[in-house]
Amino acid sequence: MIPELEQPLPRQKLRMNDIWMRLVGRARLFSRYDTPFWRLSVSGLWAAATFVSAACALGMPTGFGAALDVLLFAALGTAAMGLAAVIFAVLLALLALPVPRLFTGCALYLFVGSWVVLHFAELDLAASAAIAAAYTLAGAAAGLIAGAVSLRLRTGPGLSSRMAKRAVAALVLLLLLAGAAIPLANAVSEPAVTAVSYDRANEAGIANPAAAGPYAYTSFTYGSGSGRRPEFADQADIIAPSVDASSYISKWPFLKKLYWGFDETALPLGGRVWMPAGEGSFPLALIVHGNHLMEQPSDGGYAYLGELLASRGFIAVSVDENFLNFSVWSGIPDNDMKARAWMLLKHLQQIQEWDKTANSPFFGKVNIDQIALIGHSRGGQATAMAADASRWFAGDRSLAGAPYRGIKAVIALAPTDMKVNGKKAELKDVSYLTLQGARDGDVNDFYGDRQYIRSSIGSGKDAIKASLYIADANHSRFNTEWGTMDDSLPDGLLLSQNHMLSGNEQREIAKVYVSAFLERIFHGAYEYNPLFKDYRTGSAWLPETNYFSRYGDGGYTPLATFDEDSDKTTAEFGGRIAASGAAVWSEVETKDRQGQQKGTKAVVLSWTGSGAASRPASLTVTVGADAAQAAAQAKGLTFSIADRTWELPASSSAAGLQTQVELESRSGEAVRLPLSGFMEVKRPPHTEFTRFGWLDKRMNDGKYESASEAVFQTCELPFSAFIRAEPGVDPGELVKITFYFNNVSGGKVMLDDIGFYSS
Repeated sequence: MIPELEQPLPRQKLRMNDIWMRLVGRARLFSRYDTPFWRLSVSGLWAAATFVSAACALGMPTGFGAALDVLLFAALGTAAMGLAAVIFAVLLALLALPVPRLFTGCALYLFVGSWVVLHFAELDLAASAAIAAAYTLAGAAAGLIAGAVSLRLRTGPGLSSRMAKRAVAALVLLLLLAGAAIPLANAVSEPAVTAVSYDRANEAGIANPAAAGPYAYTSFTYGSGSGRRPEFADQADIIAPSVDASSYISKWPFLKKLYWGFDETALPLGGRVWMPAGEGSFPLALIVHGNHLMEQPSDGGYAYLGELLASRGFIAVSVDENFLNFSVWSGIPDNDMKARAWMLLKHLQQIQEWDKTANSPFFGKVNIDQIALIGHSRGGQATAMAADASRWFAGDRSLAGAPYRGIKAVIALAPTDMKVNGKKAELKDVSYLTLQGARDGDVNDFYGDRQYIRSSIGSGKDAIKASLYIADANHSRFNTEWGTMDDSLPDGLLLSQNHMLSGNEQREIAKVYVSAFLERIFHGAYEYNPLFKDYRTGSAWLPETNYFSRYGDGGYTPLATFDEDSDKTTAEFGGRIAASGAAVWSEVETKDRQGQQKGTKAVVLSWTGSGAASRPASLTVTVGADAAQAAAQAKGLTFSIADRTWELPASSSAAGLQTQVELESRSGEAVRLPLSGFMEVKRPPHTEFTRFGWLDKRMNDGKYESASEAVFQTCELPFSAFIRAEPGVDPGELVKITFYFNNVSGGKVMLDDIGFYSS
């Protein structure tokens, strides 16, 4: 029966005082329908809200420890929930709704709070509302179960109310632990690296570059001698002077200065060093992190590379630039990209000075003319900018004498590629390597491919450039401190980790390629060249997943790059290009997932399984006399190819490209060989980034909408293989190169950088 105070207000005119007293009376009954069962059922909603608070705490660290952050956010969340529940309950009482009002108020708080958090996590309004509603229902259901269990225990024989409450507390704790296990599940399981069976490296007798080398090594740190990080403060082995970056940074937030104890006029030089024992001099490799949360320093996350490189005769330094990173509380300094690159040059400048200082551990140890820069994420872009220093820092007198001309190699792990002052780095005769994961939820476009394209190597130069696209790698797992997810909590909980490589596996790939690259560039280990041309060379050392490798060097002679003009029928050396059997063929700008241009053009052929396309589609390059002369001095034909059949309707062929390559001599002799005998051309990975595929289009403004990106694979076909099949074929008399695509049910392919290789 509805109490008198909750009866509808009478129609007759009431005095304001009577109305007020009636409303106050109703408000006092805000908890009337919240029986012990409903009060106990609030526990599920509270547990769900506390989990959200904990996730927010871990995603918004204060720098005073995760435990303190979680406790603080949980306490504030509990207080907010209690206040919101009372407010909602009073409103429900004023409306005279006969429902458990505190329970309903807690549910409304959880729904609204989750909705707001998810929307700020860059989900659209509808998706965040749907997930918040489902999450609220789950919390309510858990609470109802807890309430029912509690009542059962309380009414059972010999069980006290205190025991019932303990049972409910245990159930709530179990729910919290189950929720916490979601983000931690992948962090606690790091399976050993499992390599695929194909083993070209062992056949060729090439040693695993990820194995420890012959050098013993020592480790130490250098830093300012003060500050909040002991390893660079009172525990630093060498004291380094601070540097003034005010020429590049004009806005240093007050909270950032309060947290670190310095501003842009006194940035510290700090680094972790792994140095080979014995007489120098050794090549120097600087390693720099990217834009992780400022309060979670990550320079220690590359120790696995530092230790490996030191054992192989490199001085490795992991550079601290965490103070340039983003903070939820203090933002990020302006012009941080330029500052990151500038700081690398200041580290090189300081190490060069220590190399000349008799009482320094660096004294006489550093080959300052052999420098490699290794960077991750924004650090990967900063390394390229530092190697192209004159583009940004030509007039900077503070960098006088900095040994940036000694930078011979740049390695970028999942790098960014933003314009800085309207410019991007363009490397010339500097060796470049980039690694990128197809499951990268942070930098999900293959930006390193752009830098690869902008890197040029002069004819006959000893530099190389290479890229590796890794189907099941993500962004964070190149660093041991960045966890398993590519976005901070709570956003990261929505990212899928299905089929993803473990951190150990992903870092093993980095070890193999980084070590082999530096061995090739600085120690003359040319036996590793095949690894960069064909990923299968290292399959005995690499975890099992799909890879796509691209390669270029100074021994490349271009025949058709499709960049020389806007005419799709012309090629270098006066050559001509023609297509047959293709419904569409054109020169196009290559683009990434977001539809942004990469900076180069390629030829695209597309055909369907009807009419003329029922015969093989083909592309023919006519070779002029000058190009034939170049072919006579070369080892074989090289080109980059990408299967884009996935862009066609589902009715198109599901099989891979069935490709043949034909060489024709002036005498009329011709030989056609299947590409599969040299390289398997795979479809690019199809990635669902979120735990629920429908979220891919509704998160981060559609950032994850495109599941695939066209990725090139370099193929090298030695002329010797064609000559064995048809001795009459003479590369020096070459007149035609034809690519046949035999997928009669339809297909789409992209070709670029057709030419000859000689190394």
